[in-house]
Amino acid sequence: MHKVFIDGAAGTTGLEIAARLEGRREFELITLDDERRKDTGARREALNEADVAILCLPDDAAREAVELIDPVGGTRVIDASSAHRTAEGWCYGFPELVGRERVADARRVSNPGCYPTGFLALVAPLVKQSLLPADWPYTINATSGYSGGGKAMIAQFEQDGAPALQSYGYSMAHKHRPEMKAHAGLTHGVIFAPSVVPAYRGMIVEVPLHLGAMEGDPTADALREALREFYADSAVVSVRESAGVDKLVLEKNAEPTDAMELFVFGNEGGWHARLVARLDNLGKGASGAAVQNLNLLCGLPETAGLALPDA
Repeated sequence: MHKVFIDGAAGTTGLEIAARLEGRREFELITLDDERRKDTGARREALNEADVAILCLPDDAAREAVELIDPVGGTRVIDASSAHRTAEGWCYGFPELVGRERVADARRVSNPGCYPTGFLALVAPLVKQSLLPADWPYTINATSGYSGGGKAMIAQFEQDGAPALQSYGYSMAHKHRPEMKAHAGLTHGVIFAPSVVPAYRGMIVEVPLHLGAMEGDPTADALREALREFYADSAVVSVRESAGVDKLVLEKNAEPTDAMELFVFGNEGGWHARLVARLDNLGKGASGAAVQNLNLLCGLPETAGLALPDA
């Protein structure tokens, strides 16, 4: 049995992880009551007692938690914050991209961000195969459910007078941008245009492409087929047919899912394409990904405990 401590278990991500682990006999959850979970000594003890610690904390608190762990001890870490996503010595926890074996062997795993999960799933394999240029000025248009913003945004959207749409990131310095550039192997930083709508969960991430302006004459069909081959052995990521699809929807009260769907739409002349990922920002975008990584760290079936179609 593997001992797991969720540091930050009272937050949205921590609660969703705990729900996915409920009833699983492979794990023993180390828990702290409300009074002790903010006590540094109690947290230090729990962190070092665990076989795997999952950090569901703000960035600075996640860095502090890592400092509380004995570096020569046996605790392995999954950090769900953005503190270590481009840090040296940390494995980027996207097993479909970096390799399942690499995640399984890691001691420090940084969980991907929700928006980067969609962008990287679409772009990183195609750049790696030279089907898309690394030096292209990529743009990401993305819409998410409000749960990704934490308790403050959840309260904002669940009160009277909540906005119909909230667009943000106009400083051009969103913390997801370095992660997307680094793990896609890009030359330039991306233009990232995120927004939030009054749906609790769910996310659509889109990358529009002017294929006719690129060298090598890439086509939407070739990009779709390359993605289909890349994810052929994944039970989590699937590439869907785009023919006949004229809209994608986020449901206000969608059920949790840890799957991610990818689409490649192209116009008749082949000059334009829209790469689209649809996922649950709390699933593959956060808690589901953490459980997937936890399974790999513990030598368990990768999809155990995940909410997947036909699972």
